[in-house]
Amino acid sequence: MSSRSIFLVFSIVILAVSCKESQKSAPISVIEEKPKPVYTDYHRQYLREISYIETRKDSASTIGMTRISGGKFMMGGDNDQARKDEFPKHEESIKDIWVDDTEVTNAQFREFVEATGYVTTAERSFEIKGKKYEPGALVFDPYNPEWWWKFVKGANWMNPTGPDSDIIGKDDHPVVQVSWYDAMAYAKWAGKRLPTEAEFEYLNRAGNDTLIYNWGNEHEKASEMVNFFQGSFPKQNLNEDNFEKTAPVKSFPANPFGLYETSGNVWEWCLDTYHPDAYSRTGERVDGYFRDFVNMEQQKVIRGGSFLCSESYCTGFRNAARMSSAPDTGLEHTGFRCVKDI
Repeated sequence: MSSRSIFLVFSIVILAVSCKESQKSAPISVIEEKPKPVYTDYHRQYLREISYIETRKDSASTIGMTRISGGKFMMGGDNDQARKDEFPKHEESIKDIWVDDTEVTNAQFREFVEATGYVTTAERSFEIKGKKYEPGALVFDPYNPEWWWKFVKGANWMNPTGPDSDIIGKDDHPVVQVSWYDAMAYAKWAGKRLPTEAEFEYLNRAGNDTLIYNWGNEHEKASEMVNFFQGSFPKQNLNEDNFEKTAPVKSFPANPFGLYETSGNVWEWCLDTYHPDAYSRTGERVDGYFRDFVNMEQQKVIRGGSFLCSESYCTGFRNAARMSSAPDTGLEHTGFRCVKDI
């Protein structure tokens, strides 16, 4: 059984049951060192491949990015919807960084693929218990109450829900069906990196660490502010925000930092390995994030919620909401944005 297949199985299980320290002055390193012995061959092989990607010549450019001043804030759960892994609420310190104004789009990711020849994890075959499987990724199926996510052959960033789908006319939509490794590869090429989990919450809160949502505490305004699931989840989507799935970037108002769709639209990959008790062990982080290699309990953090998050189910678009997924897994509601150290 290959490492990738182990990750895939764990991702499906977790998704089925859940929608559910201070910063150092030096730039954050994104190549993990001394990984744990579990599944290291696959992980190290991918990181090695990423390290060979040449950074684009104009990587110093900050076009399409906003410089965000750092500071201290209180990170963690705000209301009775907060889950156990959002506590204890604690102080974090963030340094100044450049941040992509939007999630990485299909057009931007296509430019990366054409420049490098990179092949995403969803486009690579894999093996489970000696049986080989064709490339594919996970697609949401609302009509199976016991197993909402199904593996679809041929699903990838160009065909988000399978071979009969495409992204024609969606250049300005966020790229999806990209794994953590794919996001890391793009960031390497762009001369950027993924945000840490603490940075992402700081960016989402945008200067106010007491709000439940990045626009305030009133859920009544949500359909005007964020792309999420309205209606009876998972089968009845009222589409009050006018988008059944992904929305073009900049479809909703920017937050006070000038960043778009940090809540809703698609979940976004972060650098950190996920720990359910992360906020009680911040002293173990390196350069402000958990580098630990993934295993069944340690996946990578995703943040911000998506078009599949509902107020009655997971409220992933809350400022403090956390979730995780296996680093080699593609999902139709997960993308990313990048940051750059100053």
